[in-house]
Amino acid sequence: MRRRLRPILALVLAPVLAGCFASGEESSDSADTGSRLRVALAFPPAENLSPYGADSTILSRLGVTEGLTALDANGTAAPALAASWRQEDEKTWLFTLREATFQDGSKVTPATVAAALTHATRAAPAPAALAGVTLTATAEGAGDVRITTGAPDPILPLRLSSPSLAVLSAKAYKEKDDVDPVGTATGPYELTKVMGNTAATLDRYDDYWGGRAQAAGIDVKFVADGTARASALRTDQVDLAEAIPVAQAATLDKGTREATATTRTTSLLLNSQKGPFKDAALRAAARAAVDTAALAEDVHEGYADPGAGIYGPAVTWAAGKRTEPVGRAEPGRPDGTRVTLATYDNRPELPEVAQVLKQQLEKAGFEVTLEVREYSRLESDALAGKFDAFVLARNTLVDTGDPVSVLASDYTCDGGYNLAQLCDKDVDRAVAKAERATDTAGRQDAAMAAEARILGTDTVVPLVHQRIITGVGTSVSGALLDPYERTLVGIGTRR
Repeated sequence: MRRRLRPILALVLAPVLAGCFASGEESSDSADTGSRLRVALAFPPAENLSPYGADSTILSRLGVTEGLTALDANGTAAPALAASWRQEDEKTWLFTLREATFQDGSKVTPATVAAALTHATRAAPAPAALAGVTLTATAEGAGDVRITTGAPDPILPLRLSSPSLAVLSAKAYKEKDDVDPVGTATGPYELTKVMGNTAATLDRYDDYWGGRAQAAGIDVKFVADGTARASALRTDQVDLAEAIPVAQAATLDKGTREATATTRTTSLLLNSQKGPFKDAALRAAARAAVDTAALAEDVHEGYADPGAGIYGPAVTWAAGKRTEPVGRAEPGRPDGTRVTLATYDNRPELPEVAQVLKQQLEKAGFEVTLEVREYSRLESDALAGKFDAFVLARNTLVDTGDPVSVLASDYTCDGGYNLAQLCDKDVDRAVAKAERATDTAGRQDAAMAAEARILGTDTVVPLVHQRIITGVGTSVSGALLDPYERTLVGIGTRR
């Protein structure tokens, strides 16, 4: 029944969006200045576009913010605001800055970079990229920034590529408890106006150090409904639409849908601190009830792979290093145990996944109440552990590009994004060991050993590894389809 309603919903919602991008469509920009891009994003700002939380990827995907480094296609650190760097000792790195300016006209200097990073270290909660990490940034001479960490941090250049460690000008930090990215970043597009959680306007920043962007600006609408995003692309109201629902993919012309294998895993997170899933035997019963193949084939219609672990096939080295979960409990008997299962509808497949999970859990003997909200209205309750179970789609490498960082932020006692409320000494020790590993192979091995410990608690049940569908208009070229989901629009994106 739900699938039959979708085309009707698309027709109902299309008029709602019809005027959203009128200014972009009526643009009189010449070929020299470039047309404006019209973009539909799935996630409205949840934290007033603060660079320190989930909103940071909104800013990076739109080409607004940058850090000292970037993540290249191979998952390694590449120059951004830092032209180069070197390690002075096991705790100290020296970053040499390139010549660049902020969008308010001030220069990027060692002092402003050090101040920006210092603000990030003081944010509460801490950015996920800084989970378990302490660092001090100081200006050195006319062009260098020295960063010292409390403990050896072999992946610091990779960590600094995180969207949550973007560098903003001094103007951004004038308010004591707020950070304002409007006109204070360094990217090719300047955020000029934010209309709450519904829309935003960006203009090209002509003095961008990396060259002049080809589009004159970006008109953004935050459209949580996936059917509406697909409809807007199909009716030429937008040029780019992220996270197209798999059920809507067939309604788009083949040339306008791009499926990208990502490092995103959808998981069932079980609250291990309070409620029924504090019992490891009931967590094991929930895990045993899940049929991941059905979720991949039926809900995701083949645009996903069955869950194998925290890291999926896009993390190419993981499968060969994976070991069996450690210390799993024997499944208990649910006997009508009541649980609340929550998820969000910004990613349209998630409510369907949750509905199928509800049926699978009820078949196993649980009584399940399902709660679905828009993500920005759900996050604080999820972080506070107010649900027994939560379905989350998480890009495991988005925060730093380092496989260990997501383990520290999501599954340790002090993790800033620990929706499973997991606090296990053996897990913390395994993650800490992985954090100390310095060479790439050793770090990967240690990450997989920690994954085995985490999966052994049954607080996380990997469901599917996703391929994200992006709607790209036929007139658009240069869209950045990123497996790490950090970028979407760059200087070469245009229509």
